[in-house]
Amino acid sequence: MTEATLNTEDDSEDRNRRPPRAVVGSSLDREEEVFGKAYDPKIVRRIWAFVKPYRKQIYLSVAAVLVFTLTQLAFPLVIRFAIDNGMAQGGGGRSILLWCIVAFAGLIAINFASSWIQETVVGKAAENVLFDMRRAMFAHLQRVSLGWMDKTEVGRLMSRLMGDVNSMQEFLETSVLSVGDIVLLFGIVGVLLWLDPMLGLITMATMPILFIVRLFWLPPAKVSFMAAHHTNSAANGALAEGINGVRTVQSLDRQQVNFDLYEEKARANLRAHLRAAKFAQVMVPIVDTLTGISMATVIVVGGQMVLGRELDVGVMVAFLFYIQRFFDPIRSLTMQYSVFQRAMSSGTRIVEVLDVPVTIADKPDAFPLTSGMDGSVEFKDVTFGYRKGLPVLKNVSFRVNPGETVAIVGPTGSGKSSCMSLVHRFYDVWDGSVTVGGHDVRDVTQDSLGEQVAMVLQEPFLFTGSVIENIRYNKESATREQVIDAAKAVGAHDFIMSLADGYDTRLEQRGSNLSLGQRQLISFARALVADAKILVLDEATANIDSYTEMLIQRALKRLLEGRTGLVIAHRLATIRGADRIIVLQNGELLESGNHEQLMEKQGLYSRLYTMNYSSFDDLPENAEDHAAAAVGKAT
Repeated sequence: MTEATLNTEDDSEDRNRRPPRAVVGSSLDREEEVFGKAYDPKIVRRIWAFVKPYRKQIYLSVAAVLVFTLTQLAFPLVIRFAIDNGMAQGGGGRSILLWCIVAFAGLIAINFASSWIQETVVGKAAENVLFDMRRAMFAHLQRVSLGWMDKTEVGRLMSRLMGDVNSMQEFLETSVLSVGDIVLLFGIVGVLLWLDPMLGLITMATMPILFIVRLFWLPPAKVSFMAAHHTNSAANGALAEGINGVRTVQSLDRQQVNFDLYEEKARANLRAHLRAAKFAQVMVPIVDTLTGISMATVIVVGGQMVLGRELDVGVMVAFLFYIQRFFDPIRSLTMQYSVFQRAMSSGTRIVEVLDVPVTIADKPDAFPLTSGMDGSVEFKDVTFGYRKGLPVLKNVSFRVNPGETVAIVGPTGSGKSSCMSLVHRFYDVWDGSVTVGGHDVRDVTQDSLGEQVAMVLQEPFLFTGSVIENIRYNKESATREQVIDAAKAVGAHDFIMSLADGYDTRLEQRGSNLSLGQRQLISFARALVADAKILVLDEATANIDSYTEMLIQRALKRLLEGRTGLVIAHRLATIRGADRIIVLQNGELLESGNHEQLMEKQGLYSRLYTMNYSSFDDLPENAEDHAAAAVGKAT
């Protein structure tokens, strides 16, 4: 993967290829409007595919939870037996109490062991599932088409990679406990009816009230939980955008405006979370109230039954313990509902990322492009665009011979960077074909194409790591000697050696501890180490000072030796030495030839050069007419 995957277009063509989100949006843009299903079996099956490798650990955790639950059910029974049988007068009662103490200690030991096994095993399994999910999502995002990435906010992708996967981890860890809660709930009901059916039915008389409350509670609670989740994603997206663009924000004095925009999303997130918290907590006092009513019922009714000798004291005490525990799983399951809703929403969003179509993929019979290919590049009647019905290139045809350096010039938005992207097959053409080494780029493997086409961009992207790691980023097998030779060839060796640790100096994020010119020289060294047959330069000498440009121009001569070169340039002075110059305008090939030939043609290139325009971006909309008029007056 080359650095070009991170930035393949100049600002001009962004307007053509990045549609307004109100018109064309990915699933990430619509997520605030969709709350999804409360339960989607398709999503569950997809997530289960990640859990399946660890199903033995999950089954072991479930078994441990069931043992833990059984001990919870057994404690009140031991207490009941001790009260009814161990409090008898004489040595027999003491013996029974002693055995009850032993049984109680054994249950405590089993309870602790099962709880420890469950927590340890399910926690490790959940961490592994989390790791596998993130790895799968990141691996897929490395291969998705740039057309999809162009419309996707980085902040929302980060929210999915981090927040959504964490939600799935939380659900996996707590869902096993939910199994225990359900078993405990039904177990308590069964034991109560077994101990005394009439008192058991009287005790559970409050249950219909709880079910009625939950019937009205579930729909708005579901909506509030999902809204909180989605507004969190929107706030994260705005946060990432503001941080990534902080330089532009400060240069345009937009701090307060950006803060207000972020605050709006953050407040929406706050309101959504407060509403979700209200629904999550409202059930707690209701359940506590019902618990109190049920215990009061046991004391009043059960007490009368004990006085009338219709009920043993131990049974009544056991009822009180069970009632105290009866509403715990209900309270826990109520809280688990919000976790489950977040998990379903997160699962939907994770699957959406995993299902993003990879439109630029190798054919089943794709073959590798070998280093023995001649290095030629040819466009044959190429039509291409980023938005349907709005072509950026229109029937463009030209050939770059092996070892030839061709400059592509033209006004902003004419399609220069699009040509470069098609050579590397970041996108597929609509019509026509692009061939490299005589082979259609759609017929060769993308990895081999990346090995034979090296790109140097206007803004080089350096990664956190050492200088030497960045230089051999595209060819990890390169030796230290090869890296040093490449750095010397492009004029980067001296400044690298002046750094604190030379080639082992750690670079900060995006190489921010280096100047733009130094970062560009390192990117040239990277391209030289890659040893590709074709070199693509996308405004590689723009936005740098004259001295650094002189160094880079020297580096370019060394880089282009024996290679096919495709050079994008705005400034006319930088392309005079090219073997051939191709002039694009409005996505069409206007003229072609070397500097002298184009000057003789008296076309757009000649007129602009004669009028001393330093760049194609300097010309007004009707520049060709102005140039023609000026040339006419001069003659």
